[in-house]
Amino acid sequence: MYSVSYCAAVRGIEGCMIQVEADISDGLPGFSLVGFLSSEVKEARERVQIGMKNAGFRFPPKKITINLSPADIRKGGTGYDLAIAVSILAAFGHISQEFIQKIVFIGELGLEGRIREVQGVLPMVYTAYENGMECCVVPKGNLAEAGMVEGIRTVGVSGLAQLADMLKSEKLPDRAYREKSCHKSVEELDFSDVSGQKMVRRAIEVAAAGMHNLLMVGPPGSGKTMLAKRIPGIMPELSFEEQMELSKVYSVAGLLSKEQPAVTKRPFRSPHHTITQTALVGGGILPKPGEVSLASGGVLFLDELAEFKRQTIEVLRQPLEDGCITVSRIDGTYTYPAHVQLVAAMNPCRCGYFPDSRKCTCTSWQIKSYLQKISQPMLERMDICVETMPLAYEDFREGGPGEENESSGQIRERVERAQALQNRRYQGENFFHNARLTPPLLRKYCEMTKEAASYLQSVFQKMEFSARVYHKILKVGRTIADLEGEERIGKKHIAEAVCYRAIDKKYWGNHNV
Repeated sequence: MYSVSYCAAVRGIEGCMIQVEADISDGLPGFSLVGFLSSEVKEARERVQIGMKNAGFRFPPKKITINLSPADIRKGGTGYDLAIAVSILAAFGHISQEFIQKIVFIGELGLEGRIREVQGVLPMVYTAYENGMECCVVPKGNLAEAGMVEGIRTVGVSGLAQLADMLKSEKLPDRAYREKSCHKSVEELDFSDVSGQKMVRRAIEVAAAGMHNLLMVGPPGSGKTMLAKRIPGIMPELSFEEQMELSKVYSVAGLLSKEQPAVTKRPFRSPHHTITQTALVGGGILPKPGEVSLASGGVLFLDELAEFKRQTIEVLRQPLEDGCITVSRIDGTYTYPAHVQLVAAMNPCRCGYFPDSRKCTCTSWQIKSYLQKISQPMLERMDICVETMPLAYEDFREGGPGEENESSGQIRERVERAQALQNRRYQGENFFHNARLTPPLLRKYCEMTKEAASYLQSVFQKMEFSARVYHKILKVGRTIADLEGEERIGKKHIAEAVCYRAIDKKYWGNHNV
């Protein structure tokens, strides 16, 4: 007796179809699983046997062999239990083999016969849809998450006996389950609450418009964290494609729930400075996405940047350039997205008050040692560097409807217009933001006026910029021009972009790292 059922595996945030074959034969009674399995999948033998017994199924003593194919893909997790049980039921003739050919079964089987939730359901269901399957049977607790995929029927079940009755009758719910994404109402942080820091607010607007990396340096209490937390509020809404990609990441990480079956808001992740490299970029013995992937499409905020271990910061260099992170293991490679806007904040020294000689208590060696924690290659990957200044009493007294008190909505309108220009410009490319421009494409899309080109040449020679910094200035200048709706980059756009590189010369120029 032979039967086949289907489930799915997750590699990175993408899925692949798994065929579960069951063979029932005479001989010494036994239950064996094959197919490049992890320990938790091998343990499915006991879970399935006892779970099926407690669900009311009794089988004659036979030799049962289960093969999970393709055999060259390592299977991990507990989501294969349900497909294994269904395949055995079909092999013994309890359910129709033909009826289950277009159904994918996902779920963990408890010893009492109940079907329990698993992680990574969203990419599994999406894989089933891409492979032409008609229905997905998932644990009831994962139903809201599975229902986010359009074009495929999703059915939630709570027990094996319930599922068996459903399959025997060969009747599944007629309509696809569709869950409205719901979020707890959270009060959004608004830029109108921020006092002063006019230049920093402008730098943040430019950074959000082009998805540029941003570094803020300033004394304690100057509002760096307060400003960073408001950046997602001025970014455009996530597109459906971005929501699906980000929701896959959160599904694999086990961060989706019934209350939040999908991610619809741009994320803001702020890991503590004690975070490990693996937790930051992803990986581990069983690879999982890290903070840089959980922040994809939004903001990764590193507060107190100099307090992070230098090597931890350095591992961000490649993901920031490539927009993805690839984790290699002996059983294969896993790729996670990293389309993230890095925003970092730090003090200029340990006490935080350099170069104010009246307040700063650090020695020259201490300042140098502190700044050396940020390498020059990492510093050059920050498109915009800006200084936050101590607030004066008058800054708190300002409360009128002036420019400094613009709301996030007003700023977001300008950012959306600038990003709309970029979307139209880069339709033939595989990116949509100025920050992703490569050196060859800079010549194509960053046309400067003669005055701007002459000015940039003189500044480049005087300040001895590296090639990477030169490219960063062009990208930021392109974004500033987009904010003003101009096709060509002018001198004033380049001048503003150059200003955003002055701070690293101020601090790191005298303390060479």
